[in-house]
Amino acid sequence: MLLIYNQIDHQKSWSPEHHHQFLKSCEGYINQLKLDGKLKIAQPLVREGRSITGSKGNWTVMPINEKKEIQVGYYHILARDLDEAVEIAKNNPEFEYGTTARIEVRPVKTKEETTGYTYPK
Repeated sequence: MLLIYNQIDHQKSWSPEHHHQFLKSCEGYINQLKLDGKLKIAQPLVREGRSITGSKGNWTVMPINEKKEIQVGYYHILARDLDEAVEIAKNNPEFEYGTTARIEVRPVKTKEETTGYTYPK
């Protein structure tokens, strides 16, 4: 899983043309991953939302936009190993069009070894 993070206001100074070029570049990246058989799903996330912390009876709910960095999207990819996933992530347009992007590359757990439970696909 590629988890895409960026500063909440990193696109604030972008011109409409620059933003359009970024979106077209993302579409190209997604299409290439599909052609290569490396993509399961990819979706941007709306910048508004809620962050929930606490426990039963003692919840704190805050708007996400109070944070400086937010998750802006994700890609569920298919890769042989973590190294290949890192190489795929390096080609993400977030790095080409901005300077504040960060991508976490993390394997998806499909099964609990101790209980044998298989997570839904």
